[in-house]
Amino acid sequence: MVIFIDTSALIALADKEDKFHEAAKLQWLGMLEREETLISNNYVLLETVSLVQRRFGMEHIYSLHLDLLTLLNIHWIDEDEHQSAVIMFLGANRRNLSLVDCSSFDTMRRLNIGTVFTFDEHFREQGFSIIP
Repeated sequence: MVIFIDTSALIALADKEDKFHEAAKLQWLGMLEREETLISNNYVLLETVSLVQRRFGMEHIYSLHLDLLTLLNIHWIDEDEHQSAVIMFLGANRRNLSLVDCSSFDTMRRLNIGTVFTFDEHFREQGFSIIP
């Protein structure tokens, strides 16, 4: 199965104090054991690295990169995909919906991915299956 990996899941995995950490860890280990194909995009990477750096410092970036990010297949957003995400973002006109979220929705639709590892309900609103 192909699973898109969202920022919220990566943050939960990286932060042992996160309320979703244990659920995220169990899900992550299960996906690795089942050898699922794990995909994210470069906007999610940028957001995750920025959040981890700001919250925990550079030392956490090294472990994030080695333990999590190297296991992902990264879809690189091009100009057309960026414009599509911007149009969706501006059209939604919602303060709590991010450009990164919209880029993720677009990536998932373009790659025909129906399942996402996330703790963000916006994906369910968009019709995707959420795990855990």
